[in-house]
Amino acid sequence: MYLIVTRSFPPELGGMQSLMWGLTKEMSKNFLIKVFADYHENHNEFDQKANFSIERISGIKFLRKIRKAQLINEYVKENKIKGIIADHWKSLELIKTTKKKYCLIHGKEINHPKGSYQNRRFLKVLNNVEKIIANSEYTKNLAISKGVDQNKLIVINPGIDPVKELNKKSLEKVESLLKIKTPRLITVSRFDKRKNHEKIIMALRNLKQLYPDIVYICVGYGDEEKNIKNLVEELDLNGQVMFFKDISNTLKDALVAKSDIFVMPSITHKTSVEGFGIAYVEAAQFSIPSLGGKDGGASDAISHDKTGLICDGNNLDDIYSSLNSMIENKKYLELGKNAKEYVSKFNWSNTIEKYKKIF
Repeated sequence: MYLIVTRSFPPELGGMQSLMWGLTKEMSKNFLIKVFADYHENHNEFDQKANFSIERISGIKFLRKIRKAQLINEYVKENKIKGIIADHWKSLELIKTTKKKYCLIHGKEINHPKGSYQNRRFLKVLNNVEKIIANSEYTKNLAISKGVDQNKLIVINPGIDPVKELNKKSLEKVESLLKIKTPRLITVSRFDKRKNHEKIIMALRNLKQLYPDIVYICVGYGDEEKNIKNLVEELDLNGQVMFFKDISNTLKDALVAKSDIFVMPSITHKTSVEGFGIAYVEAAQFSIPSLGGKDGGASDAISHDKTGLICDGNNLDDIYSSLNSMIENKKYLELGKNAKEYVSKFNWSNTIEKYKKIF
């Protein structure tokens, strides 16, 4: 039996949650699995449908971490456990066992100055595990630069499930919303500084001069939502920017599928960095190319000038010229076709084989 220890798990939404769900689901096809996950108010209905055991731990953050570790330590003593797989170094910090431990790393959580308190904490954990699984070459190199033992590191990009058939009603709804608007740009992400919505909107002001019917679709929510909406107002782009949040997955997929370019030229903001960018891969499944940023691991998800472009997210001119080059002569169509072919390598059926080699 393998234990999955995670702070991020469905029905909560997000990239980490999708990764841990996909990994657990695929592993359960090959191994006996038990999950220790944080409590979520809507978990009962979700957990009942899973074909493996999920134990939820509630309480305030600090006490929850202690309680979860105590439960796992007891469970390991009383059961035959082959190994423990964790979503985050903090998930392993209080677990006391000689069983093999494996930890996923993503970028942001290890991006602390060498020698700092946080750095010493995660090194103590990571240098005592069997293998450290980085989500991209960027994250692997970041870990090495922070003092992680490179012999323990392996890169496995996050996996994806093949896309389901698009909902016809959702597609029709999107077409009625967008009508003649073209070209269509889209970002599906949290509204935070790292995702760089502001510079996309600033580039949009100039692109509007060339493409009067251009539209930018923003799907998500977050701390920067008010600032982003204020900027749209200030630049008189209300007719070019559409906001969506708390929408169904079927409508989200339809919005992506009916767009032309997925835009997320991420930057490093303080310690926050895009370790990989599963959203680029998800867009590519619908033949939608991406514009990503050079900061972080986007180049693992986007093949530059083949399935999209990598630009300098800190440089407004670079974002503008990159988008314009993709829109001109509808280059995004060719890039999108390549993108769909390219992303098959990220399918969970291929990705899980890399994990099985480790275990």
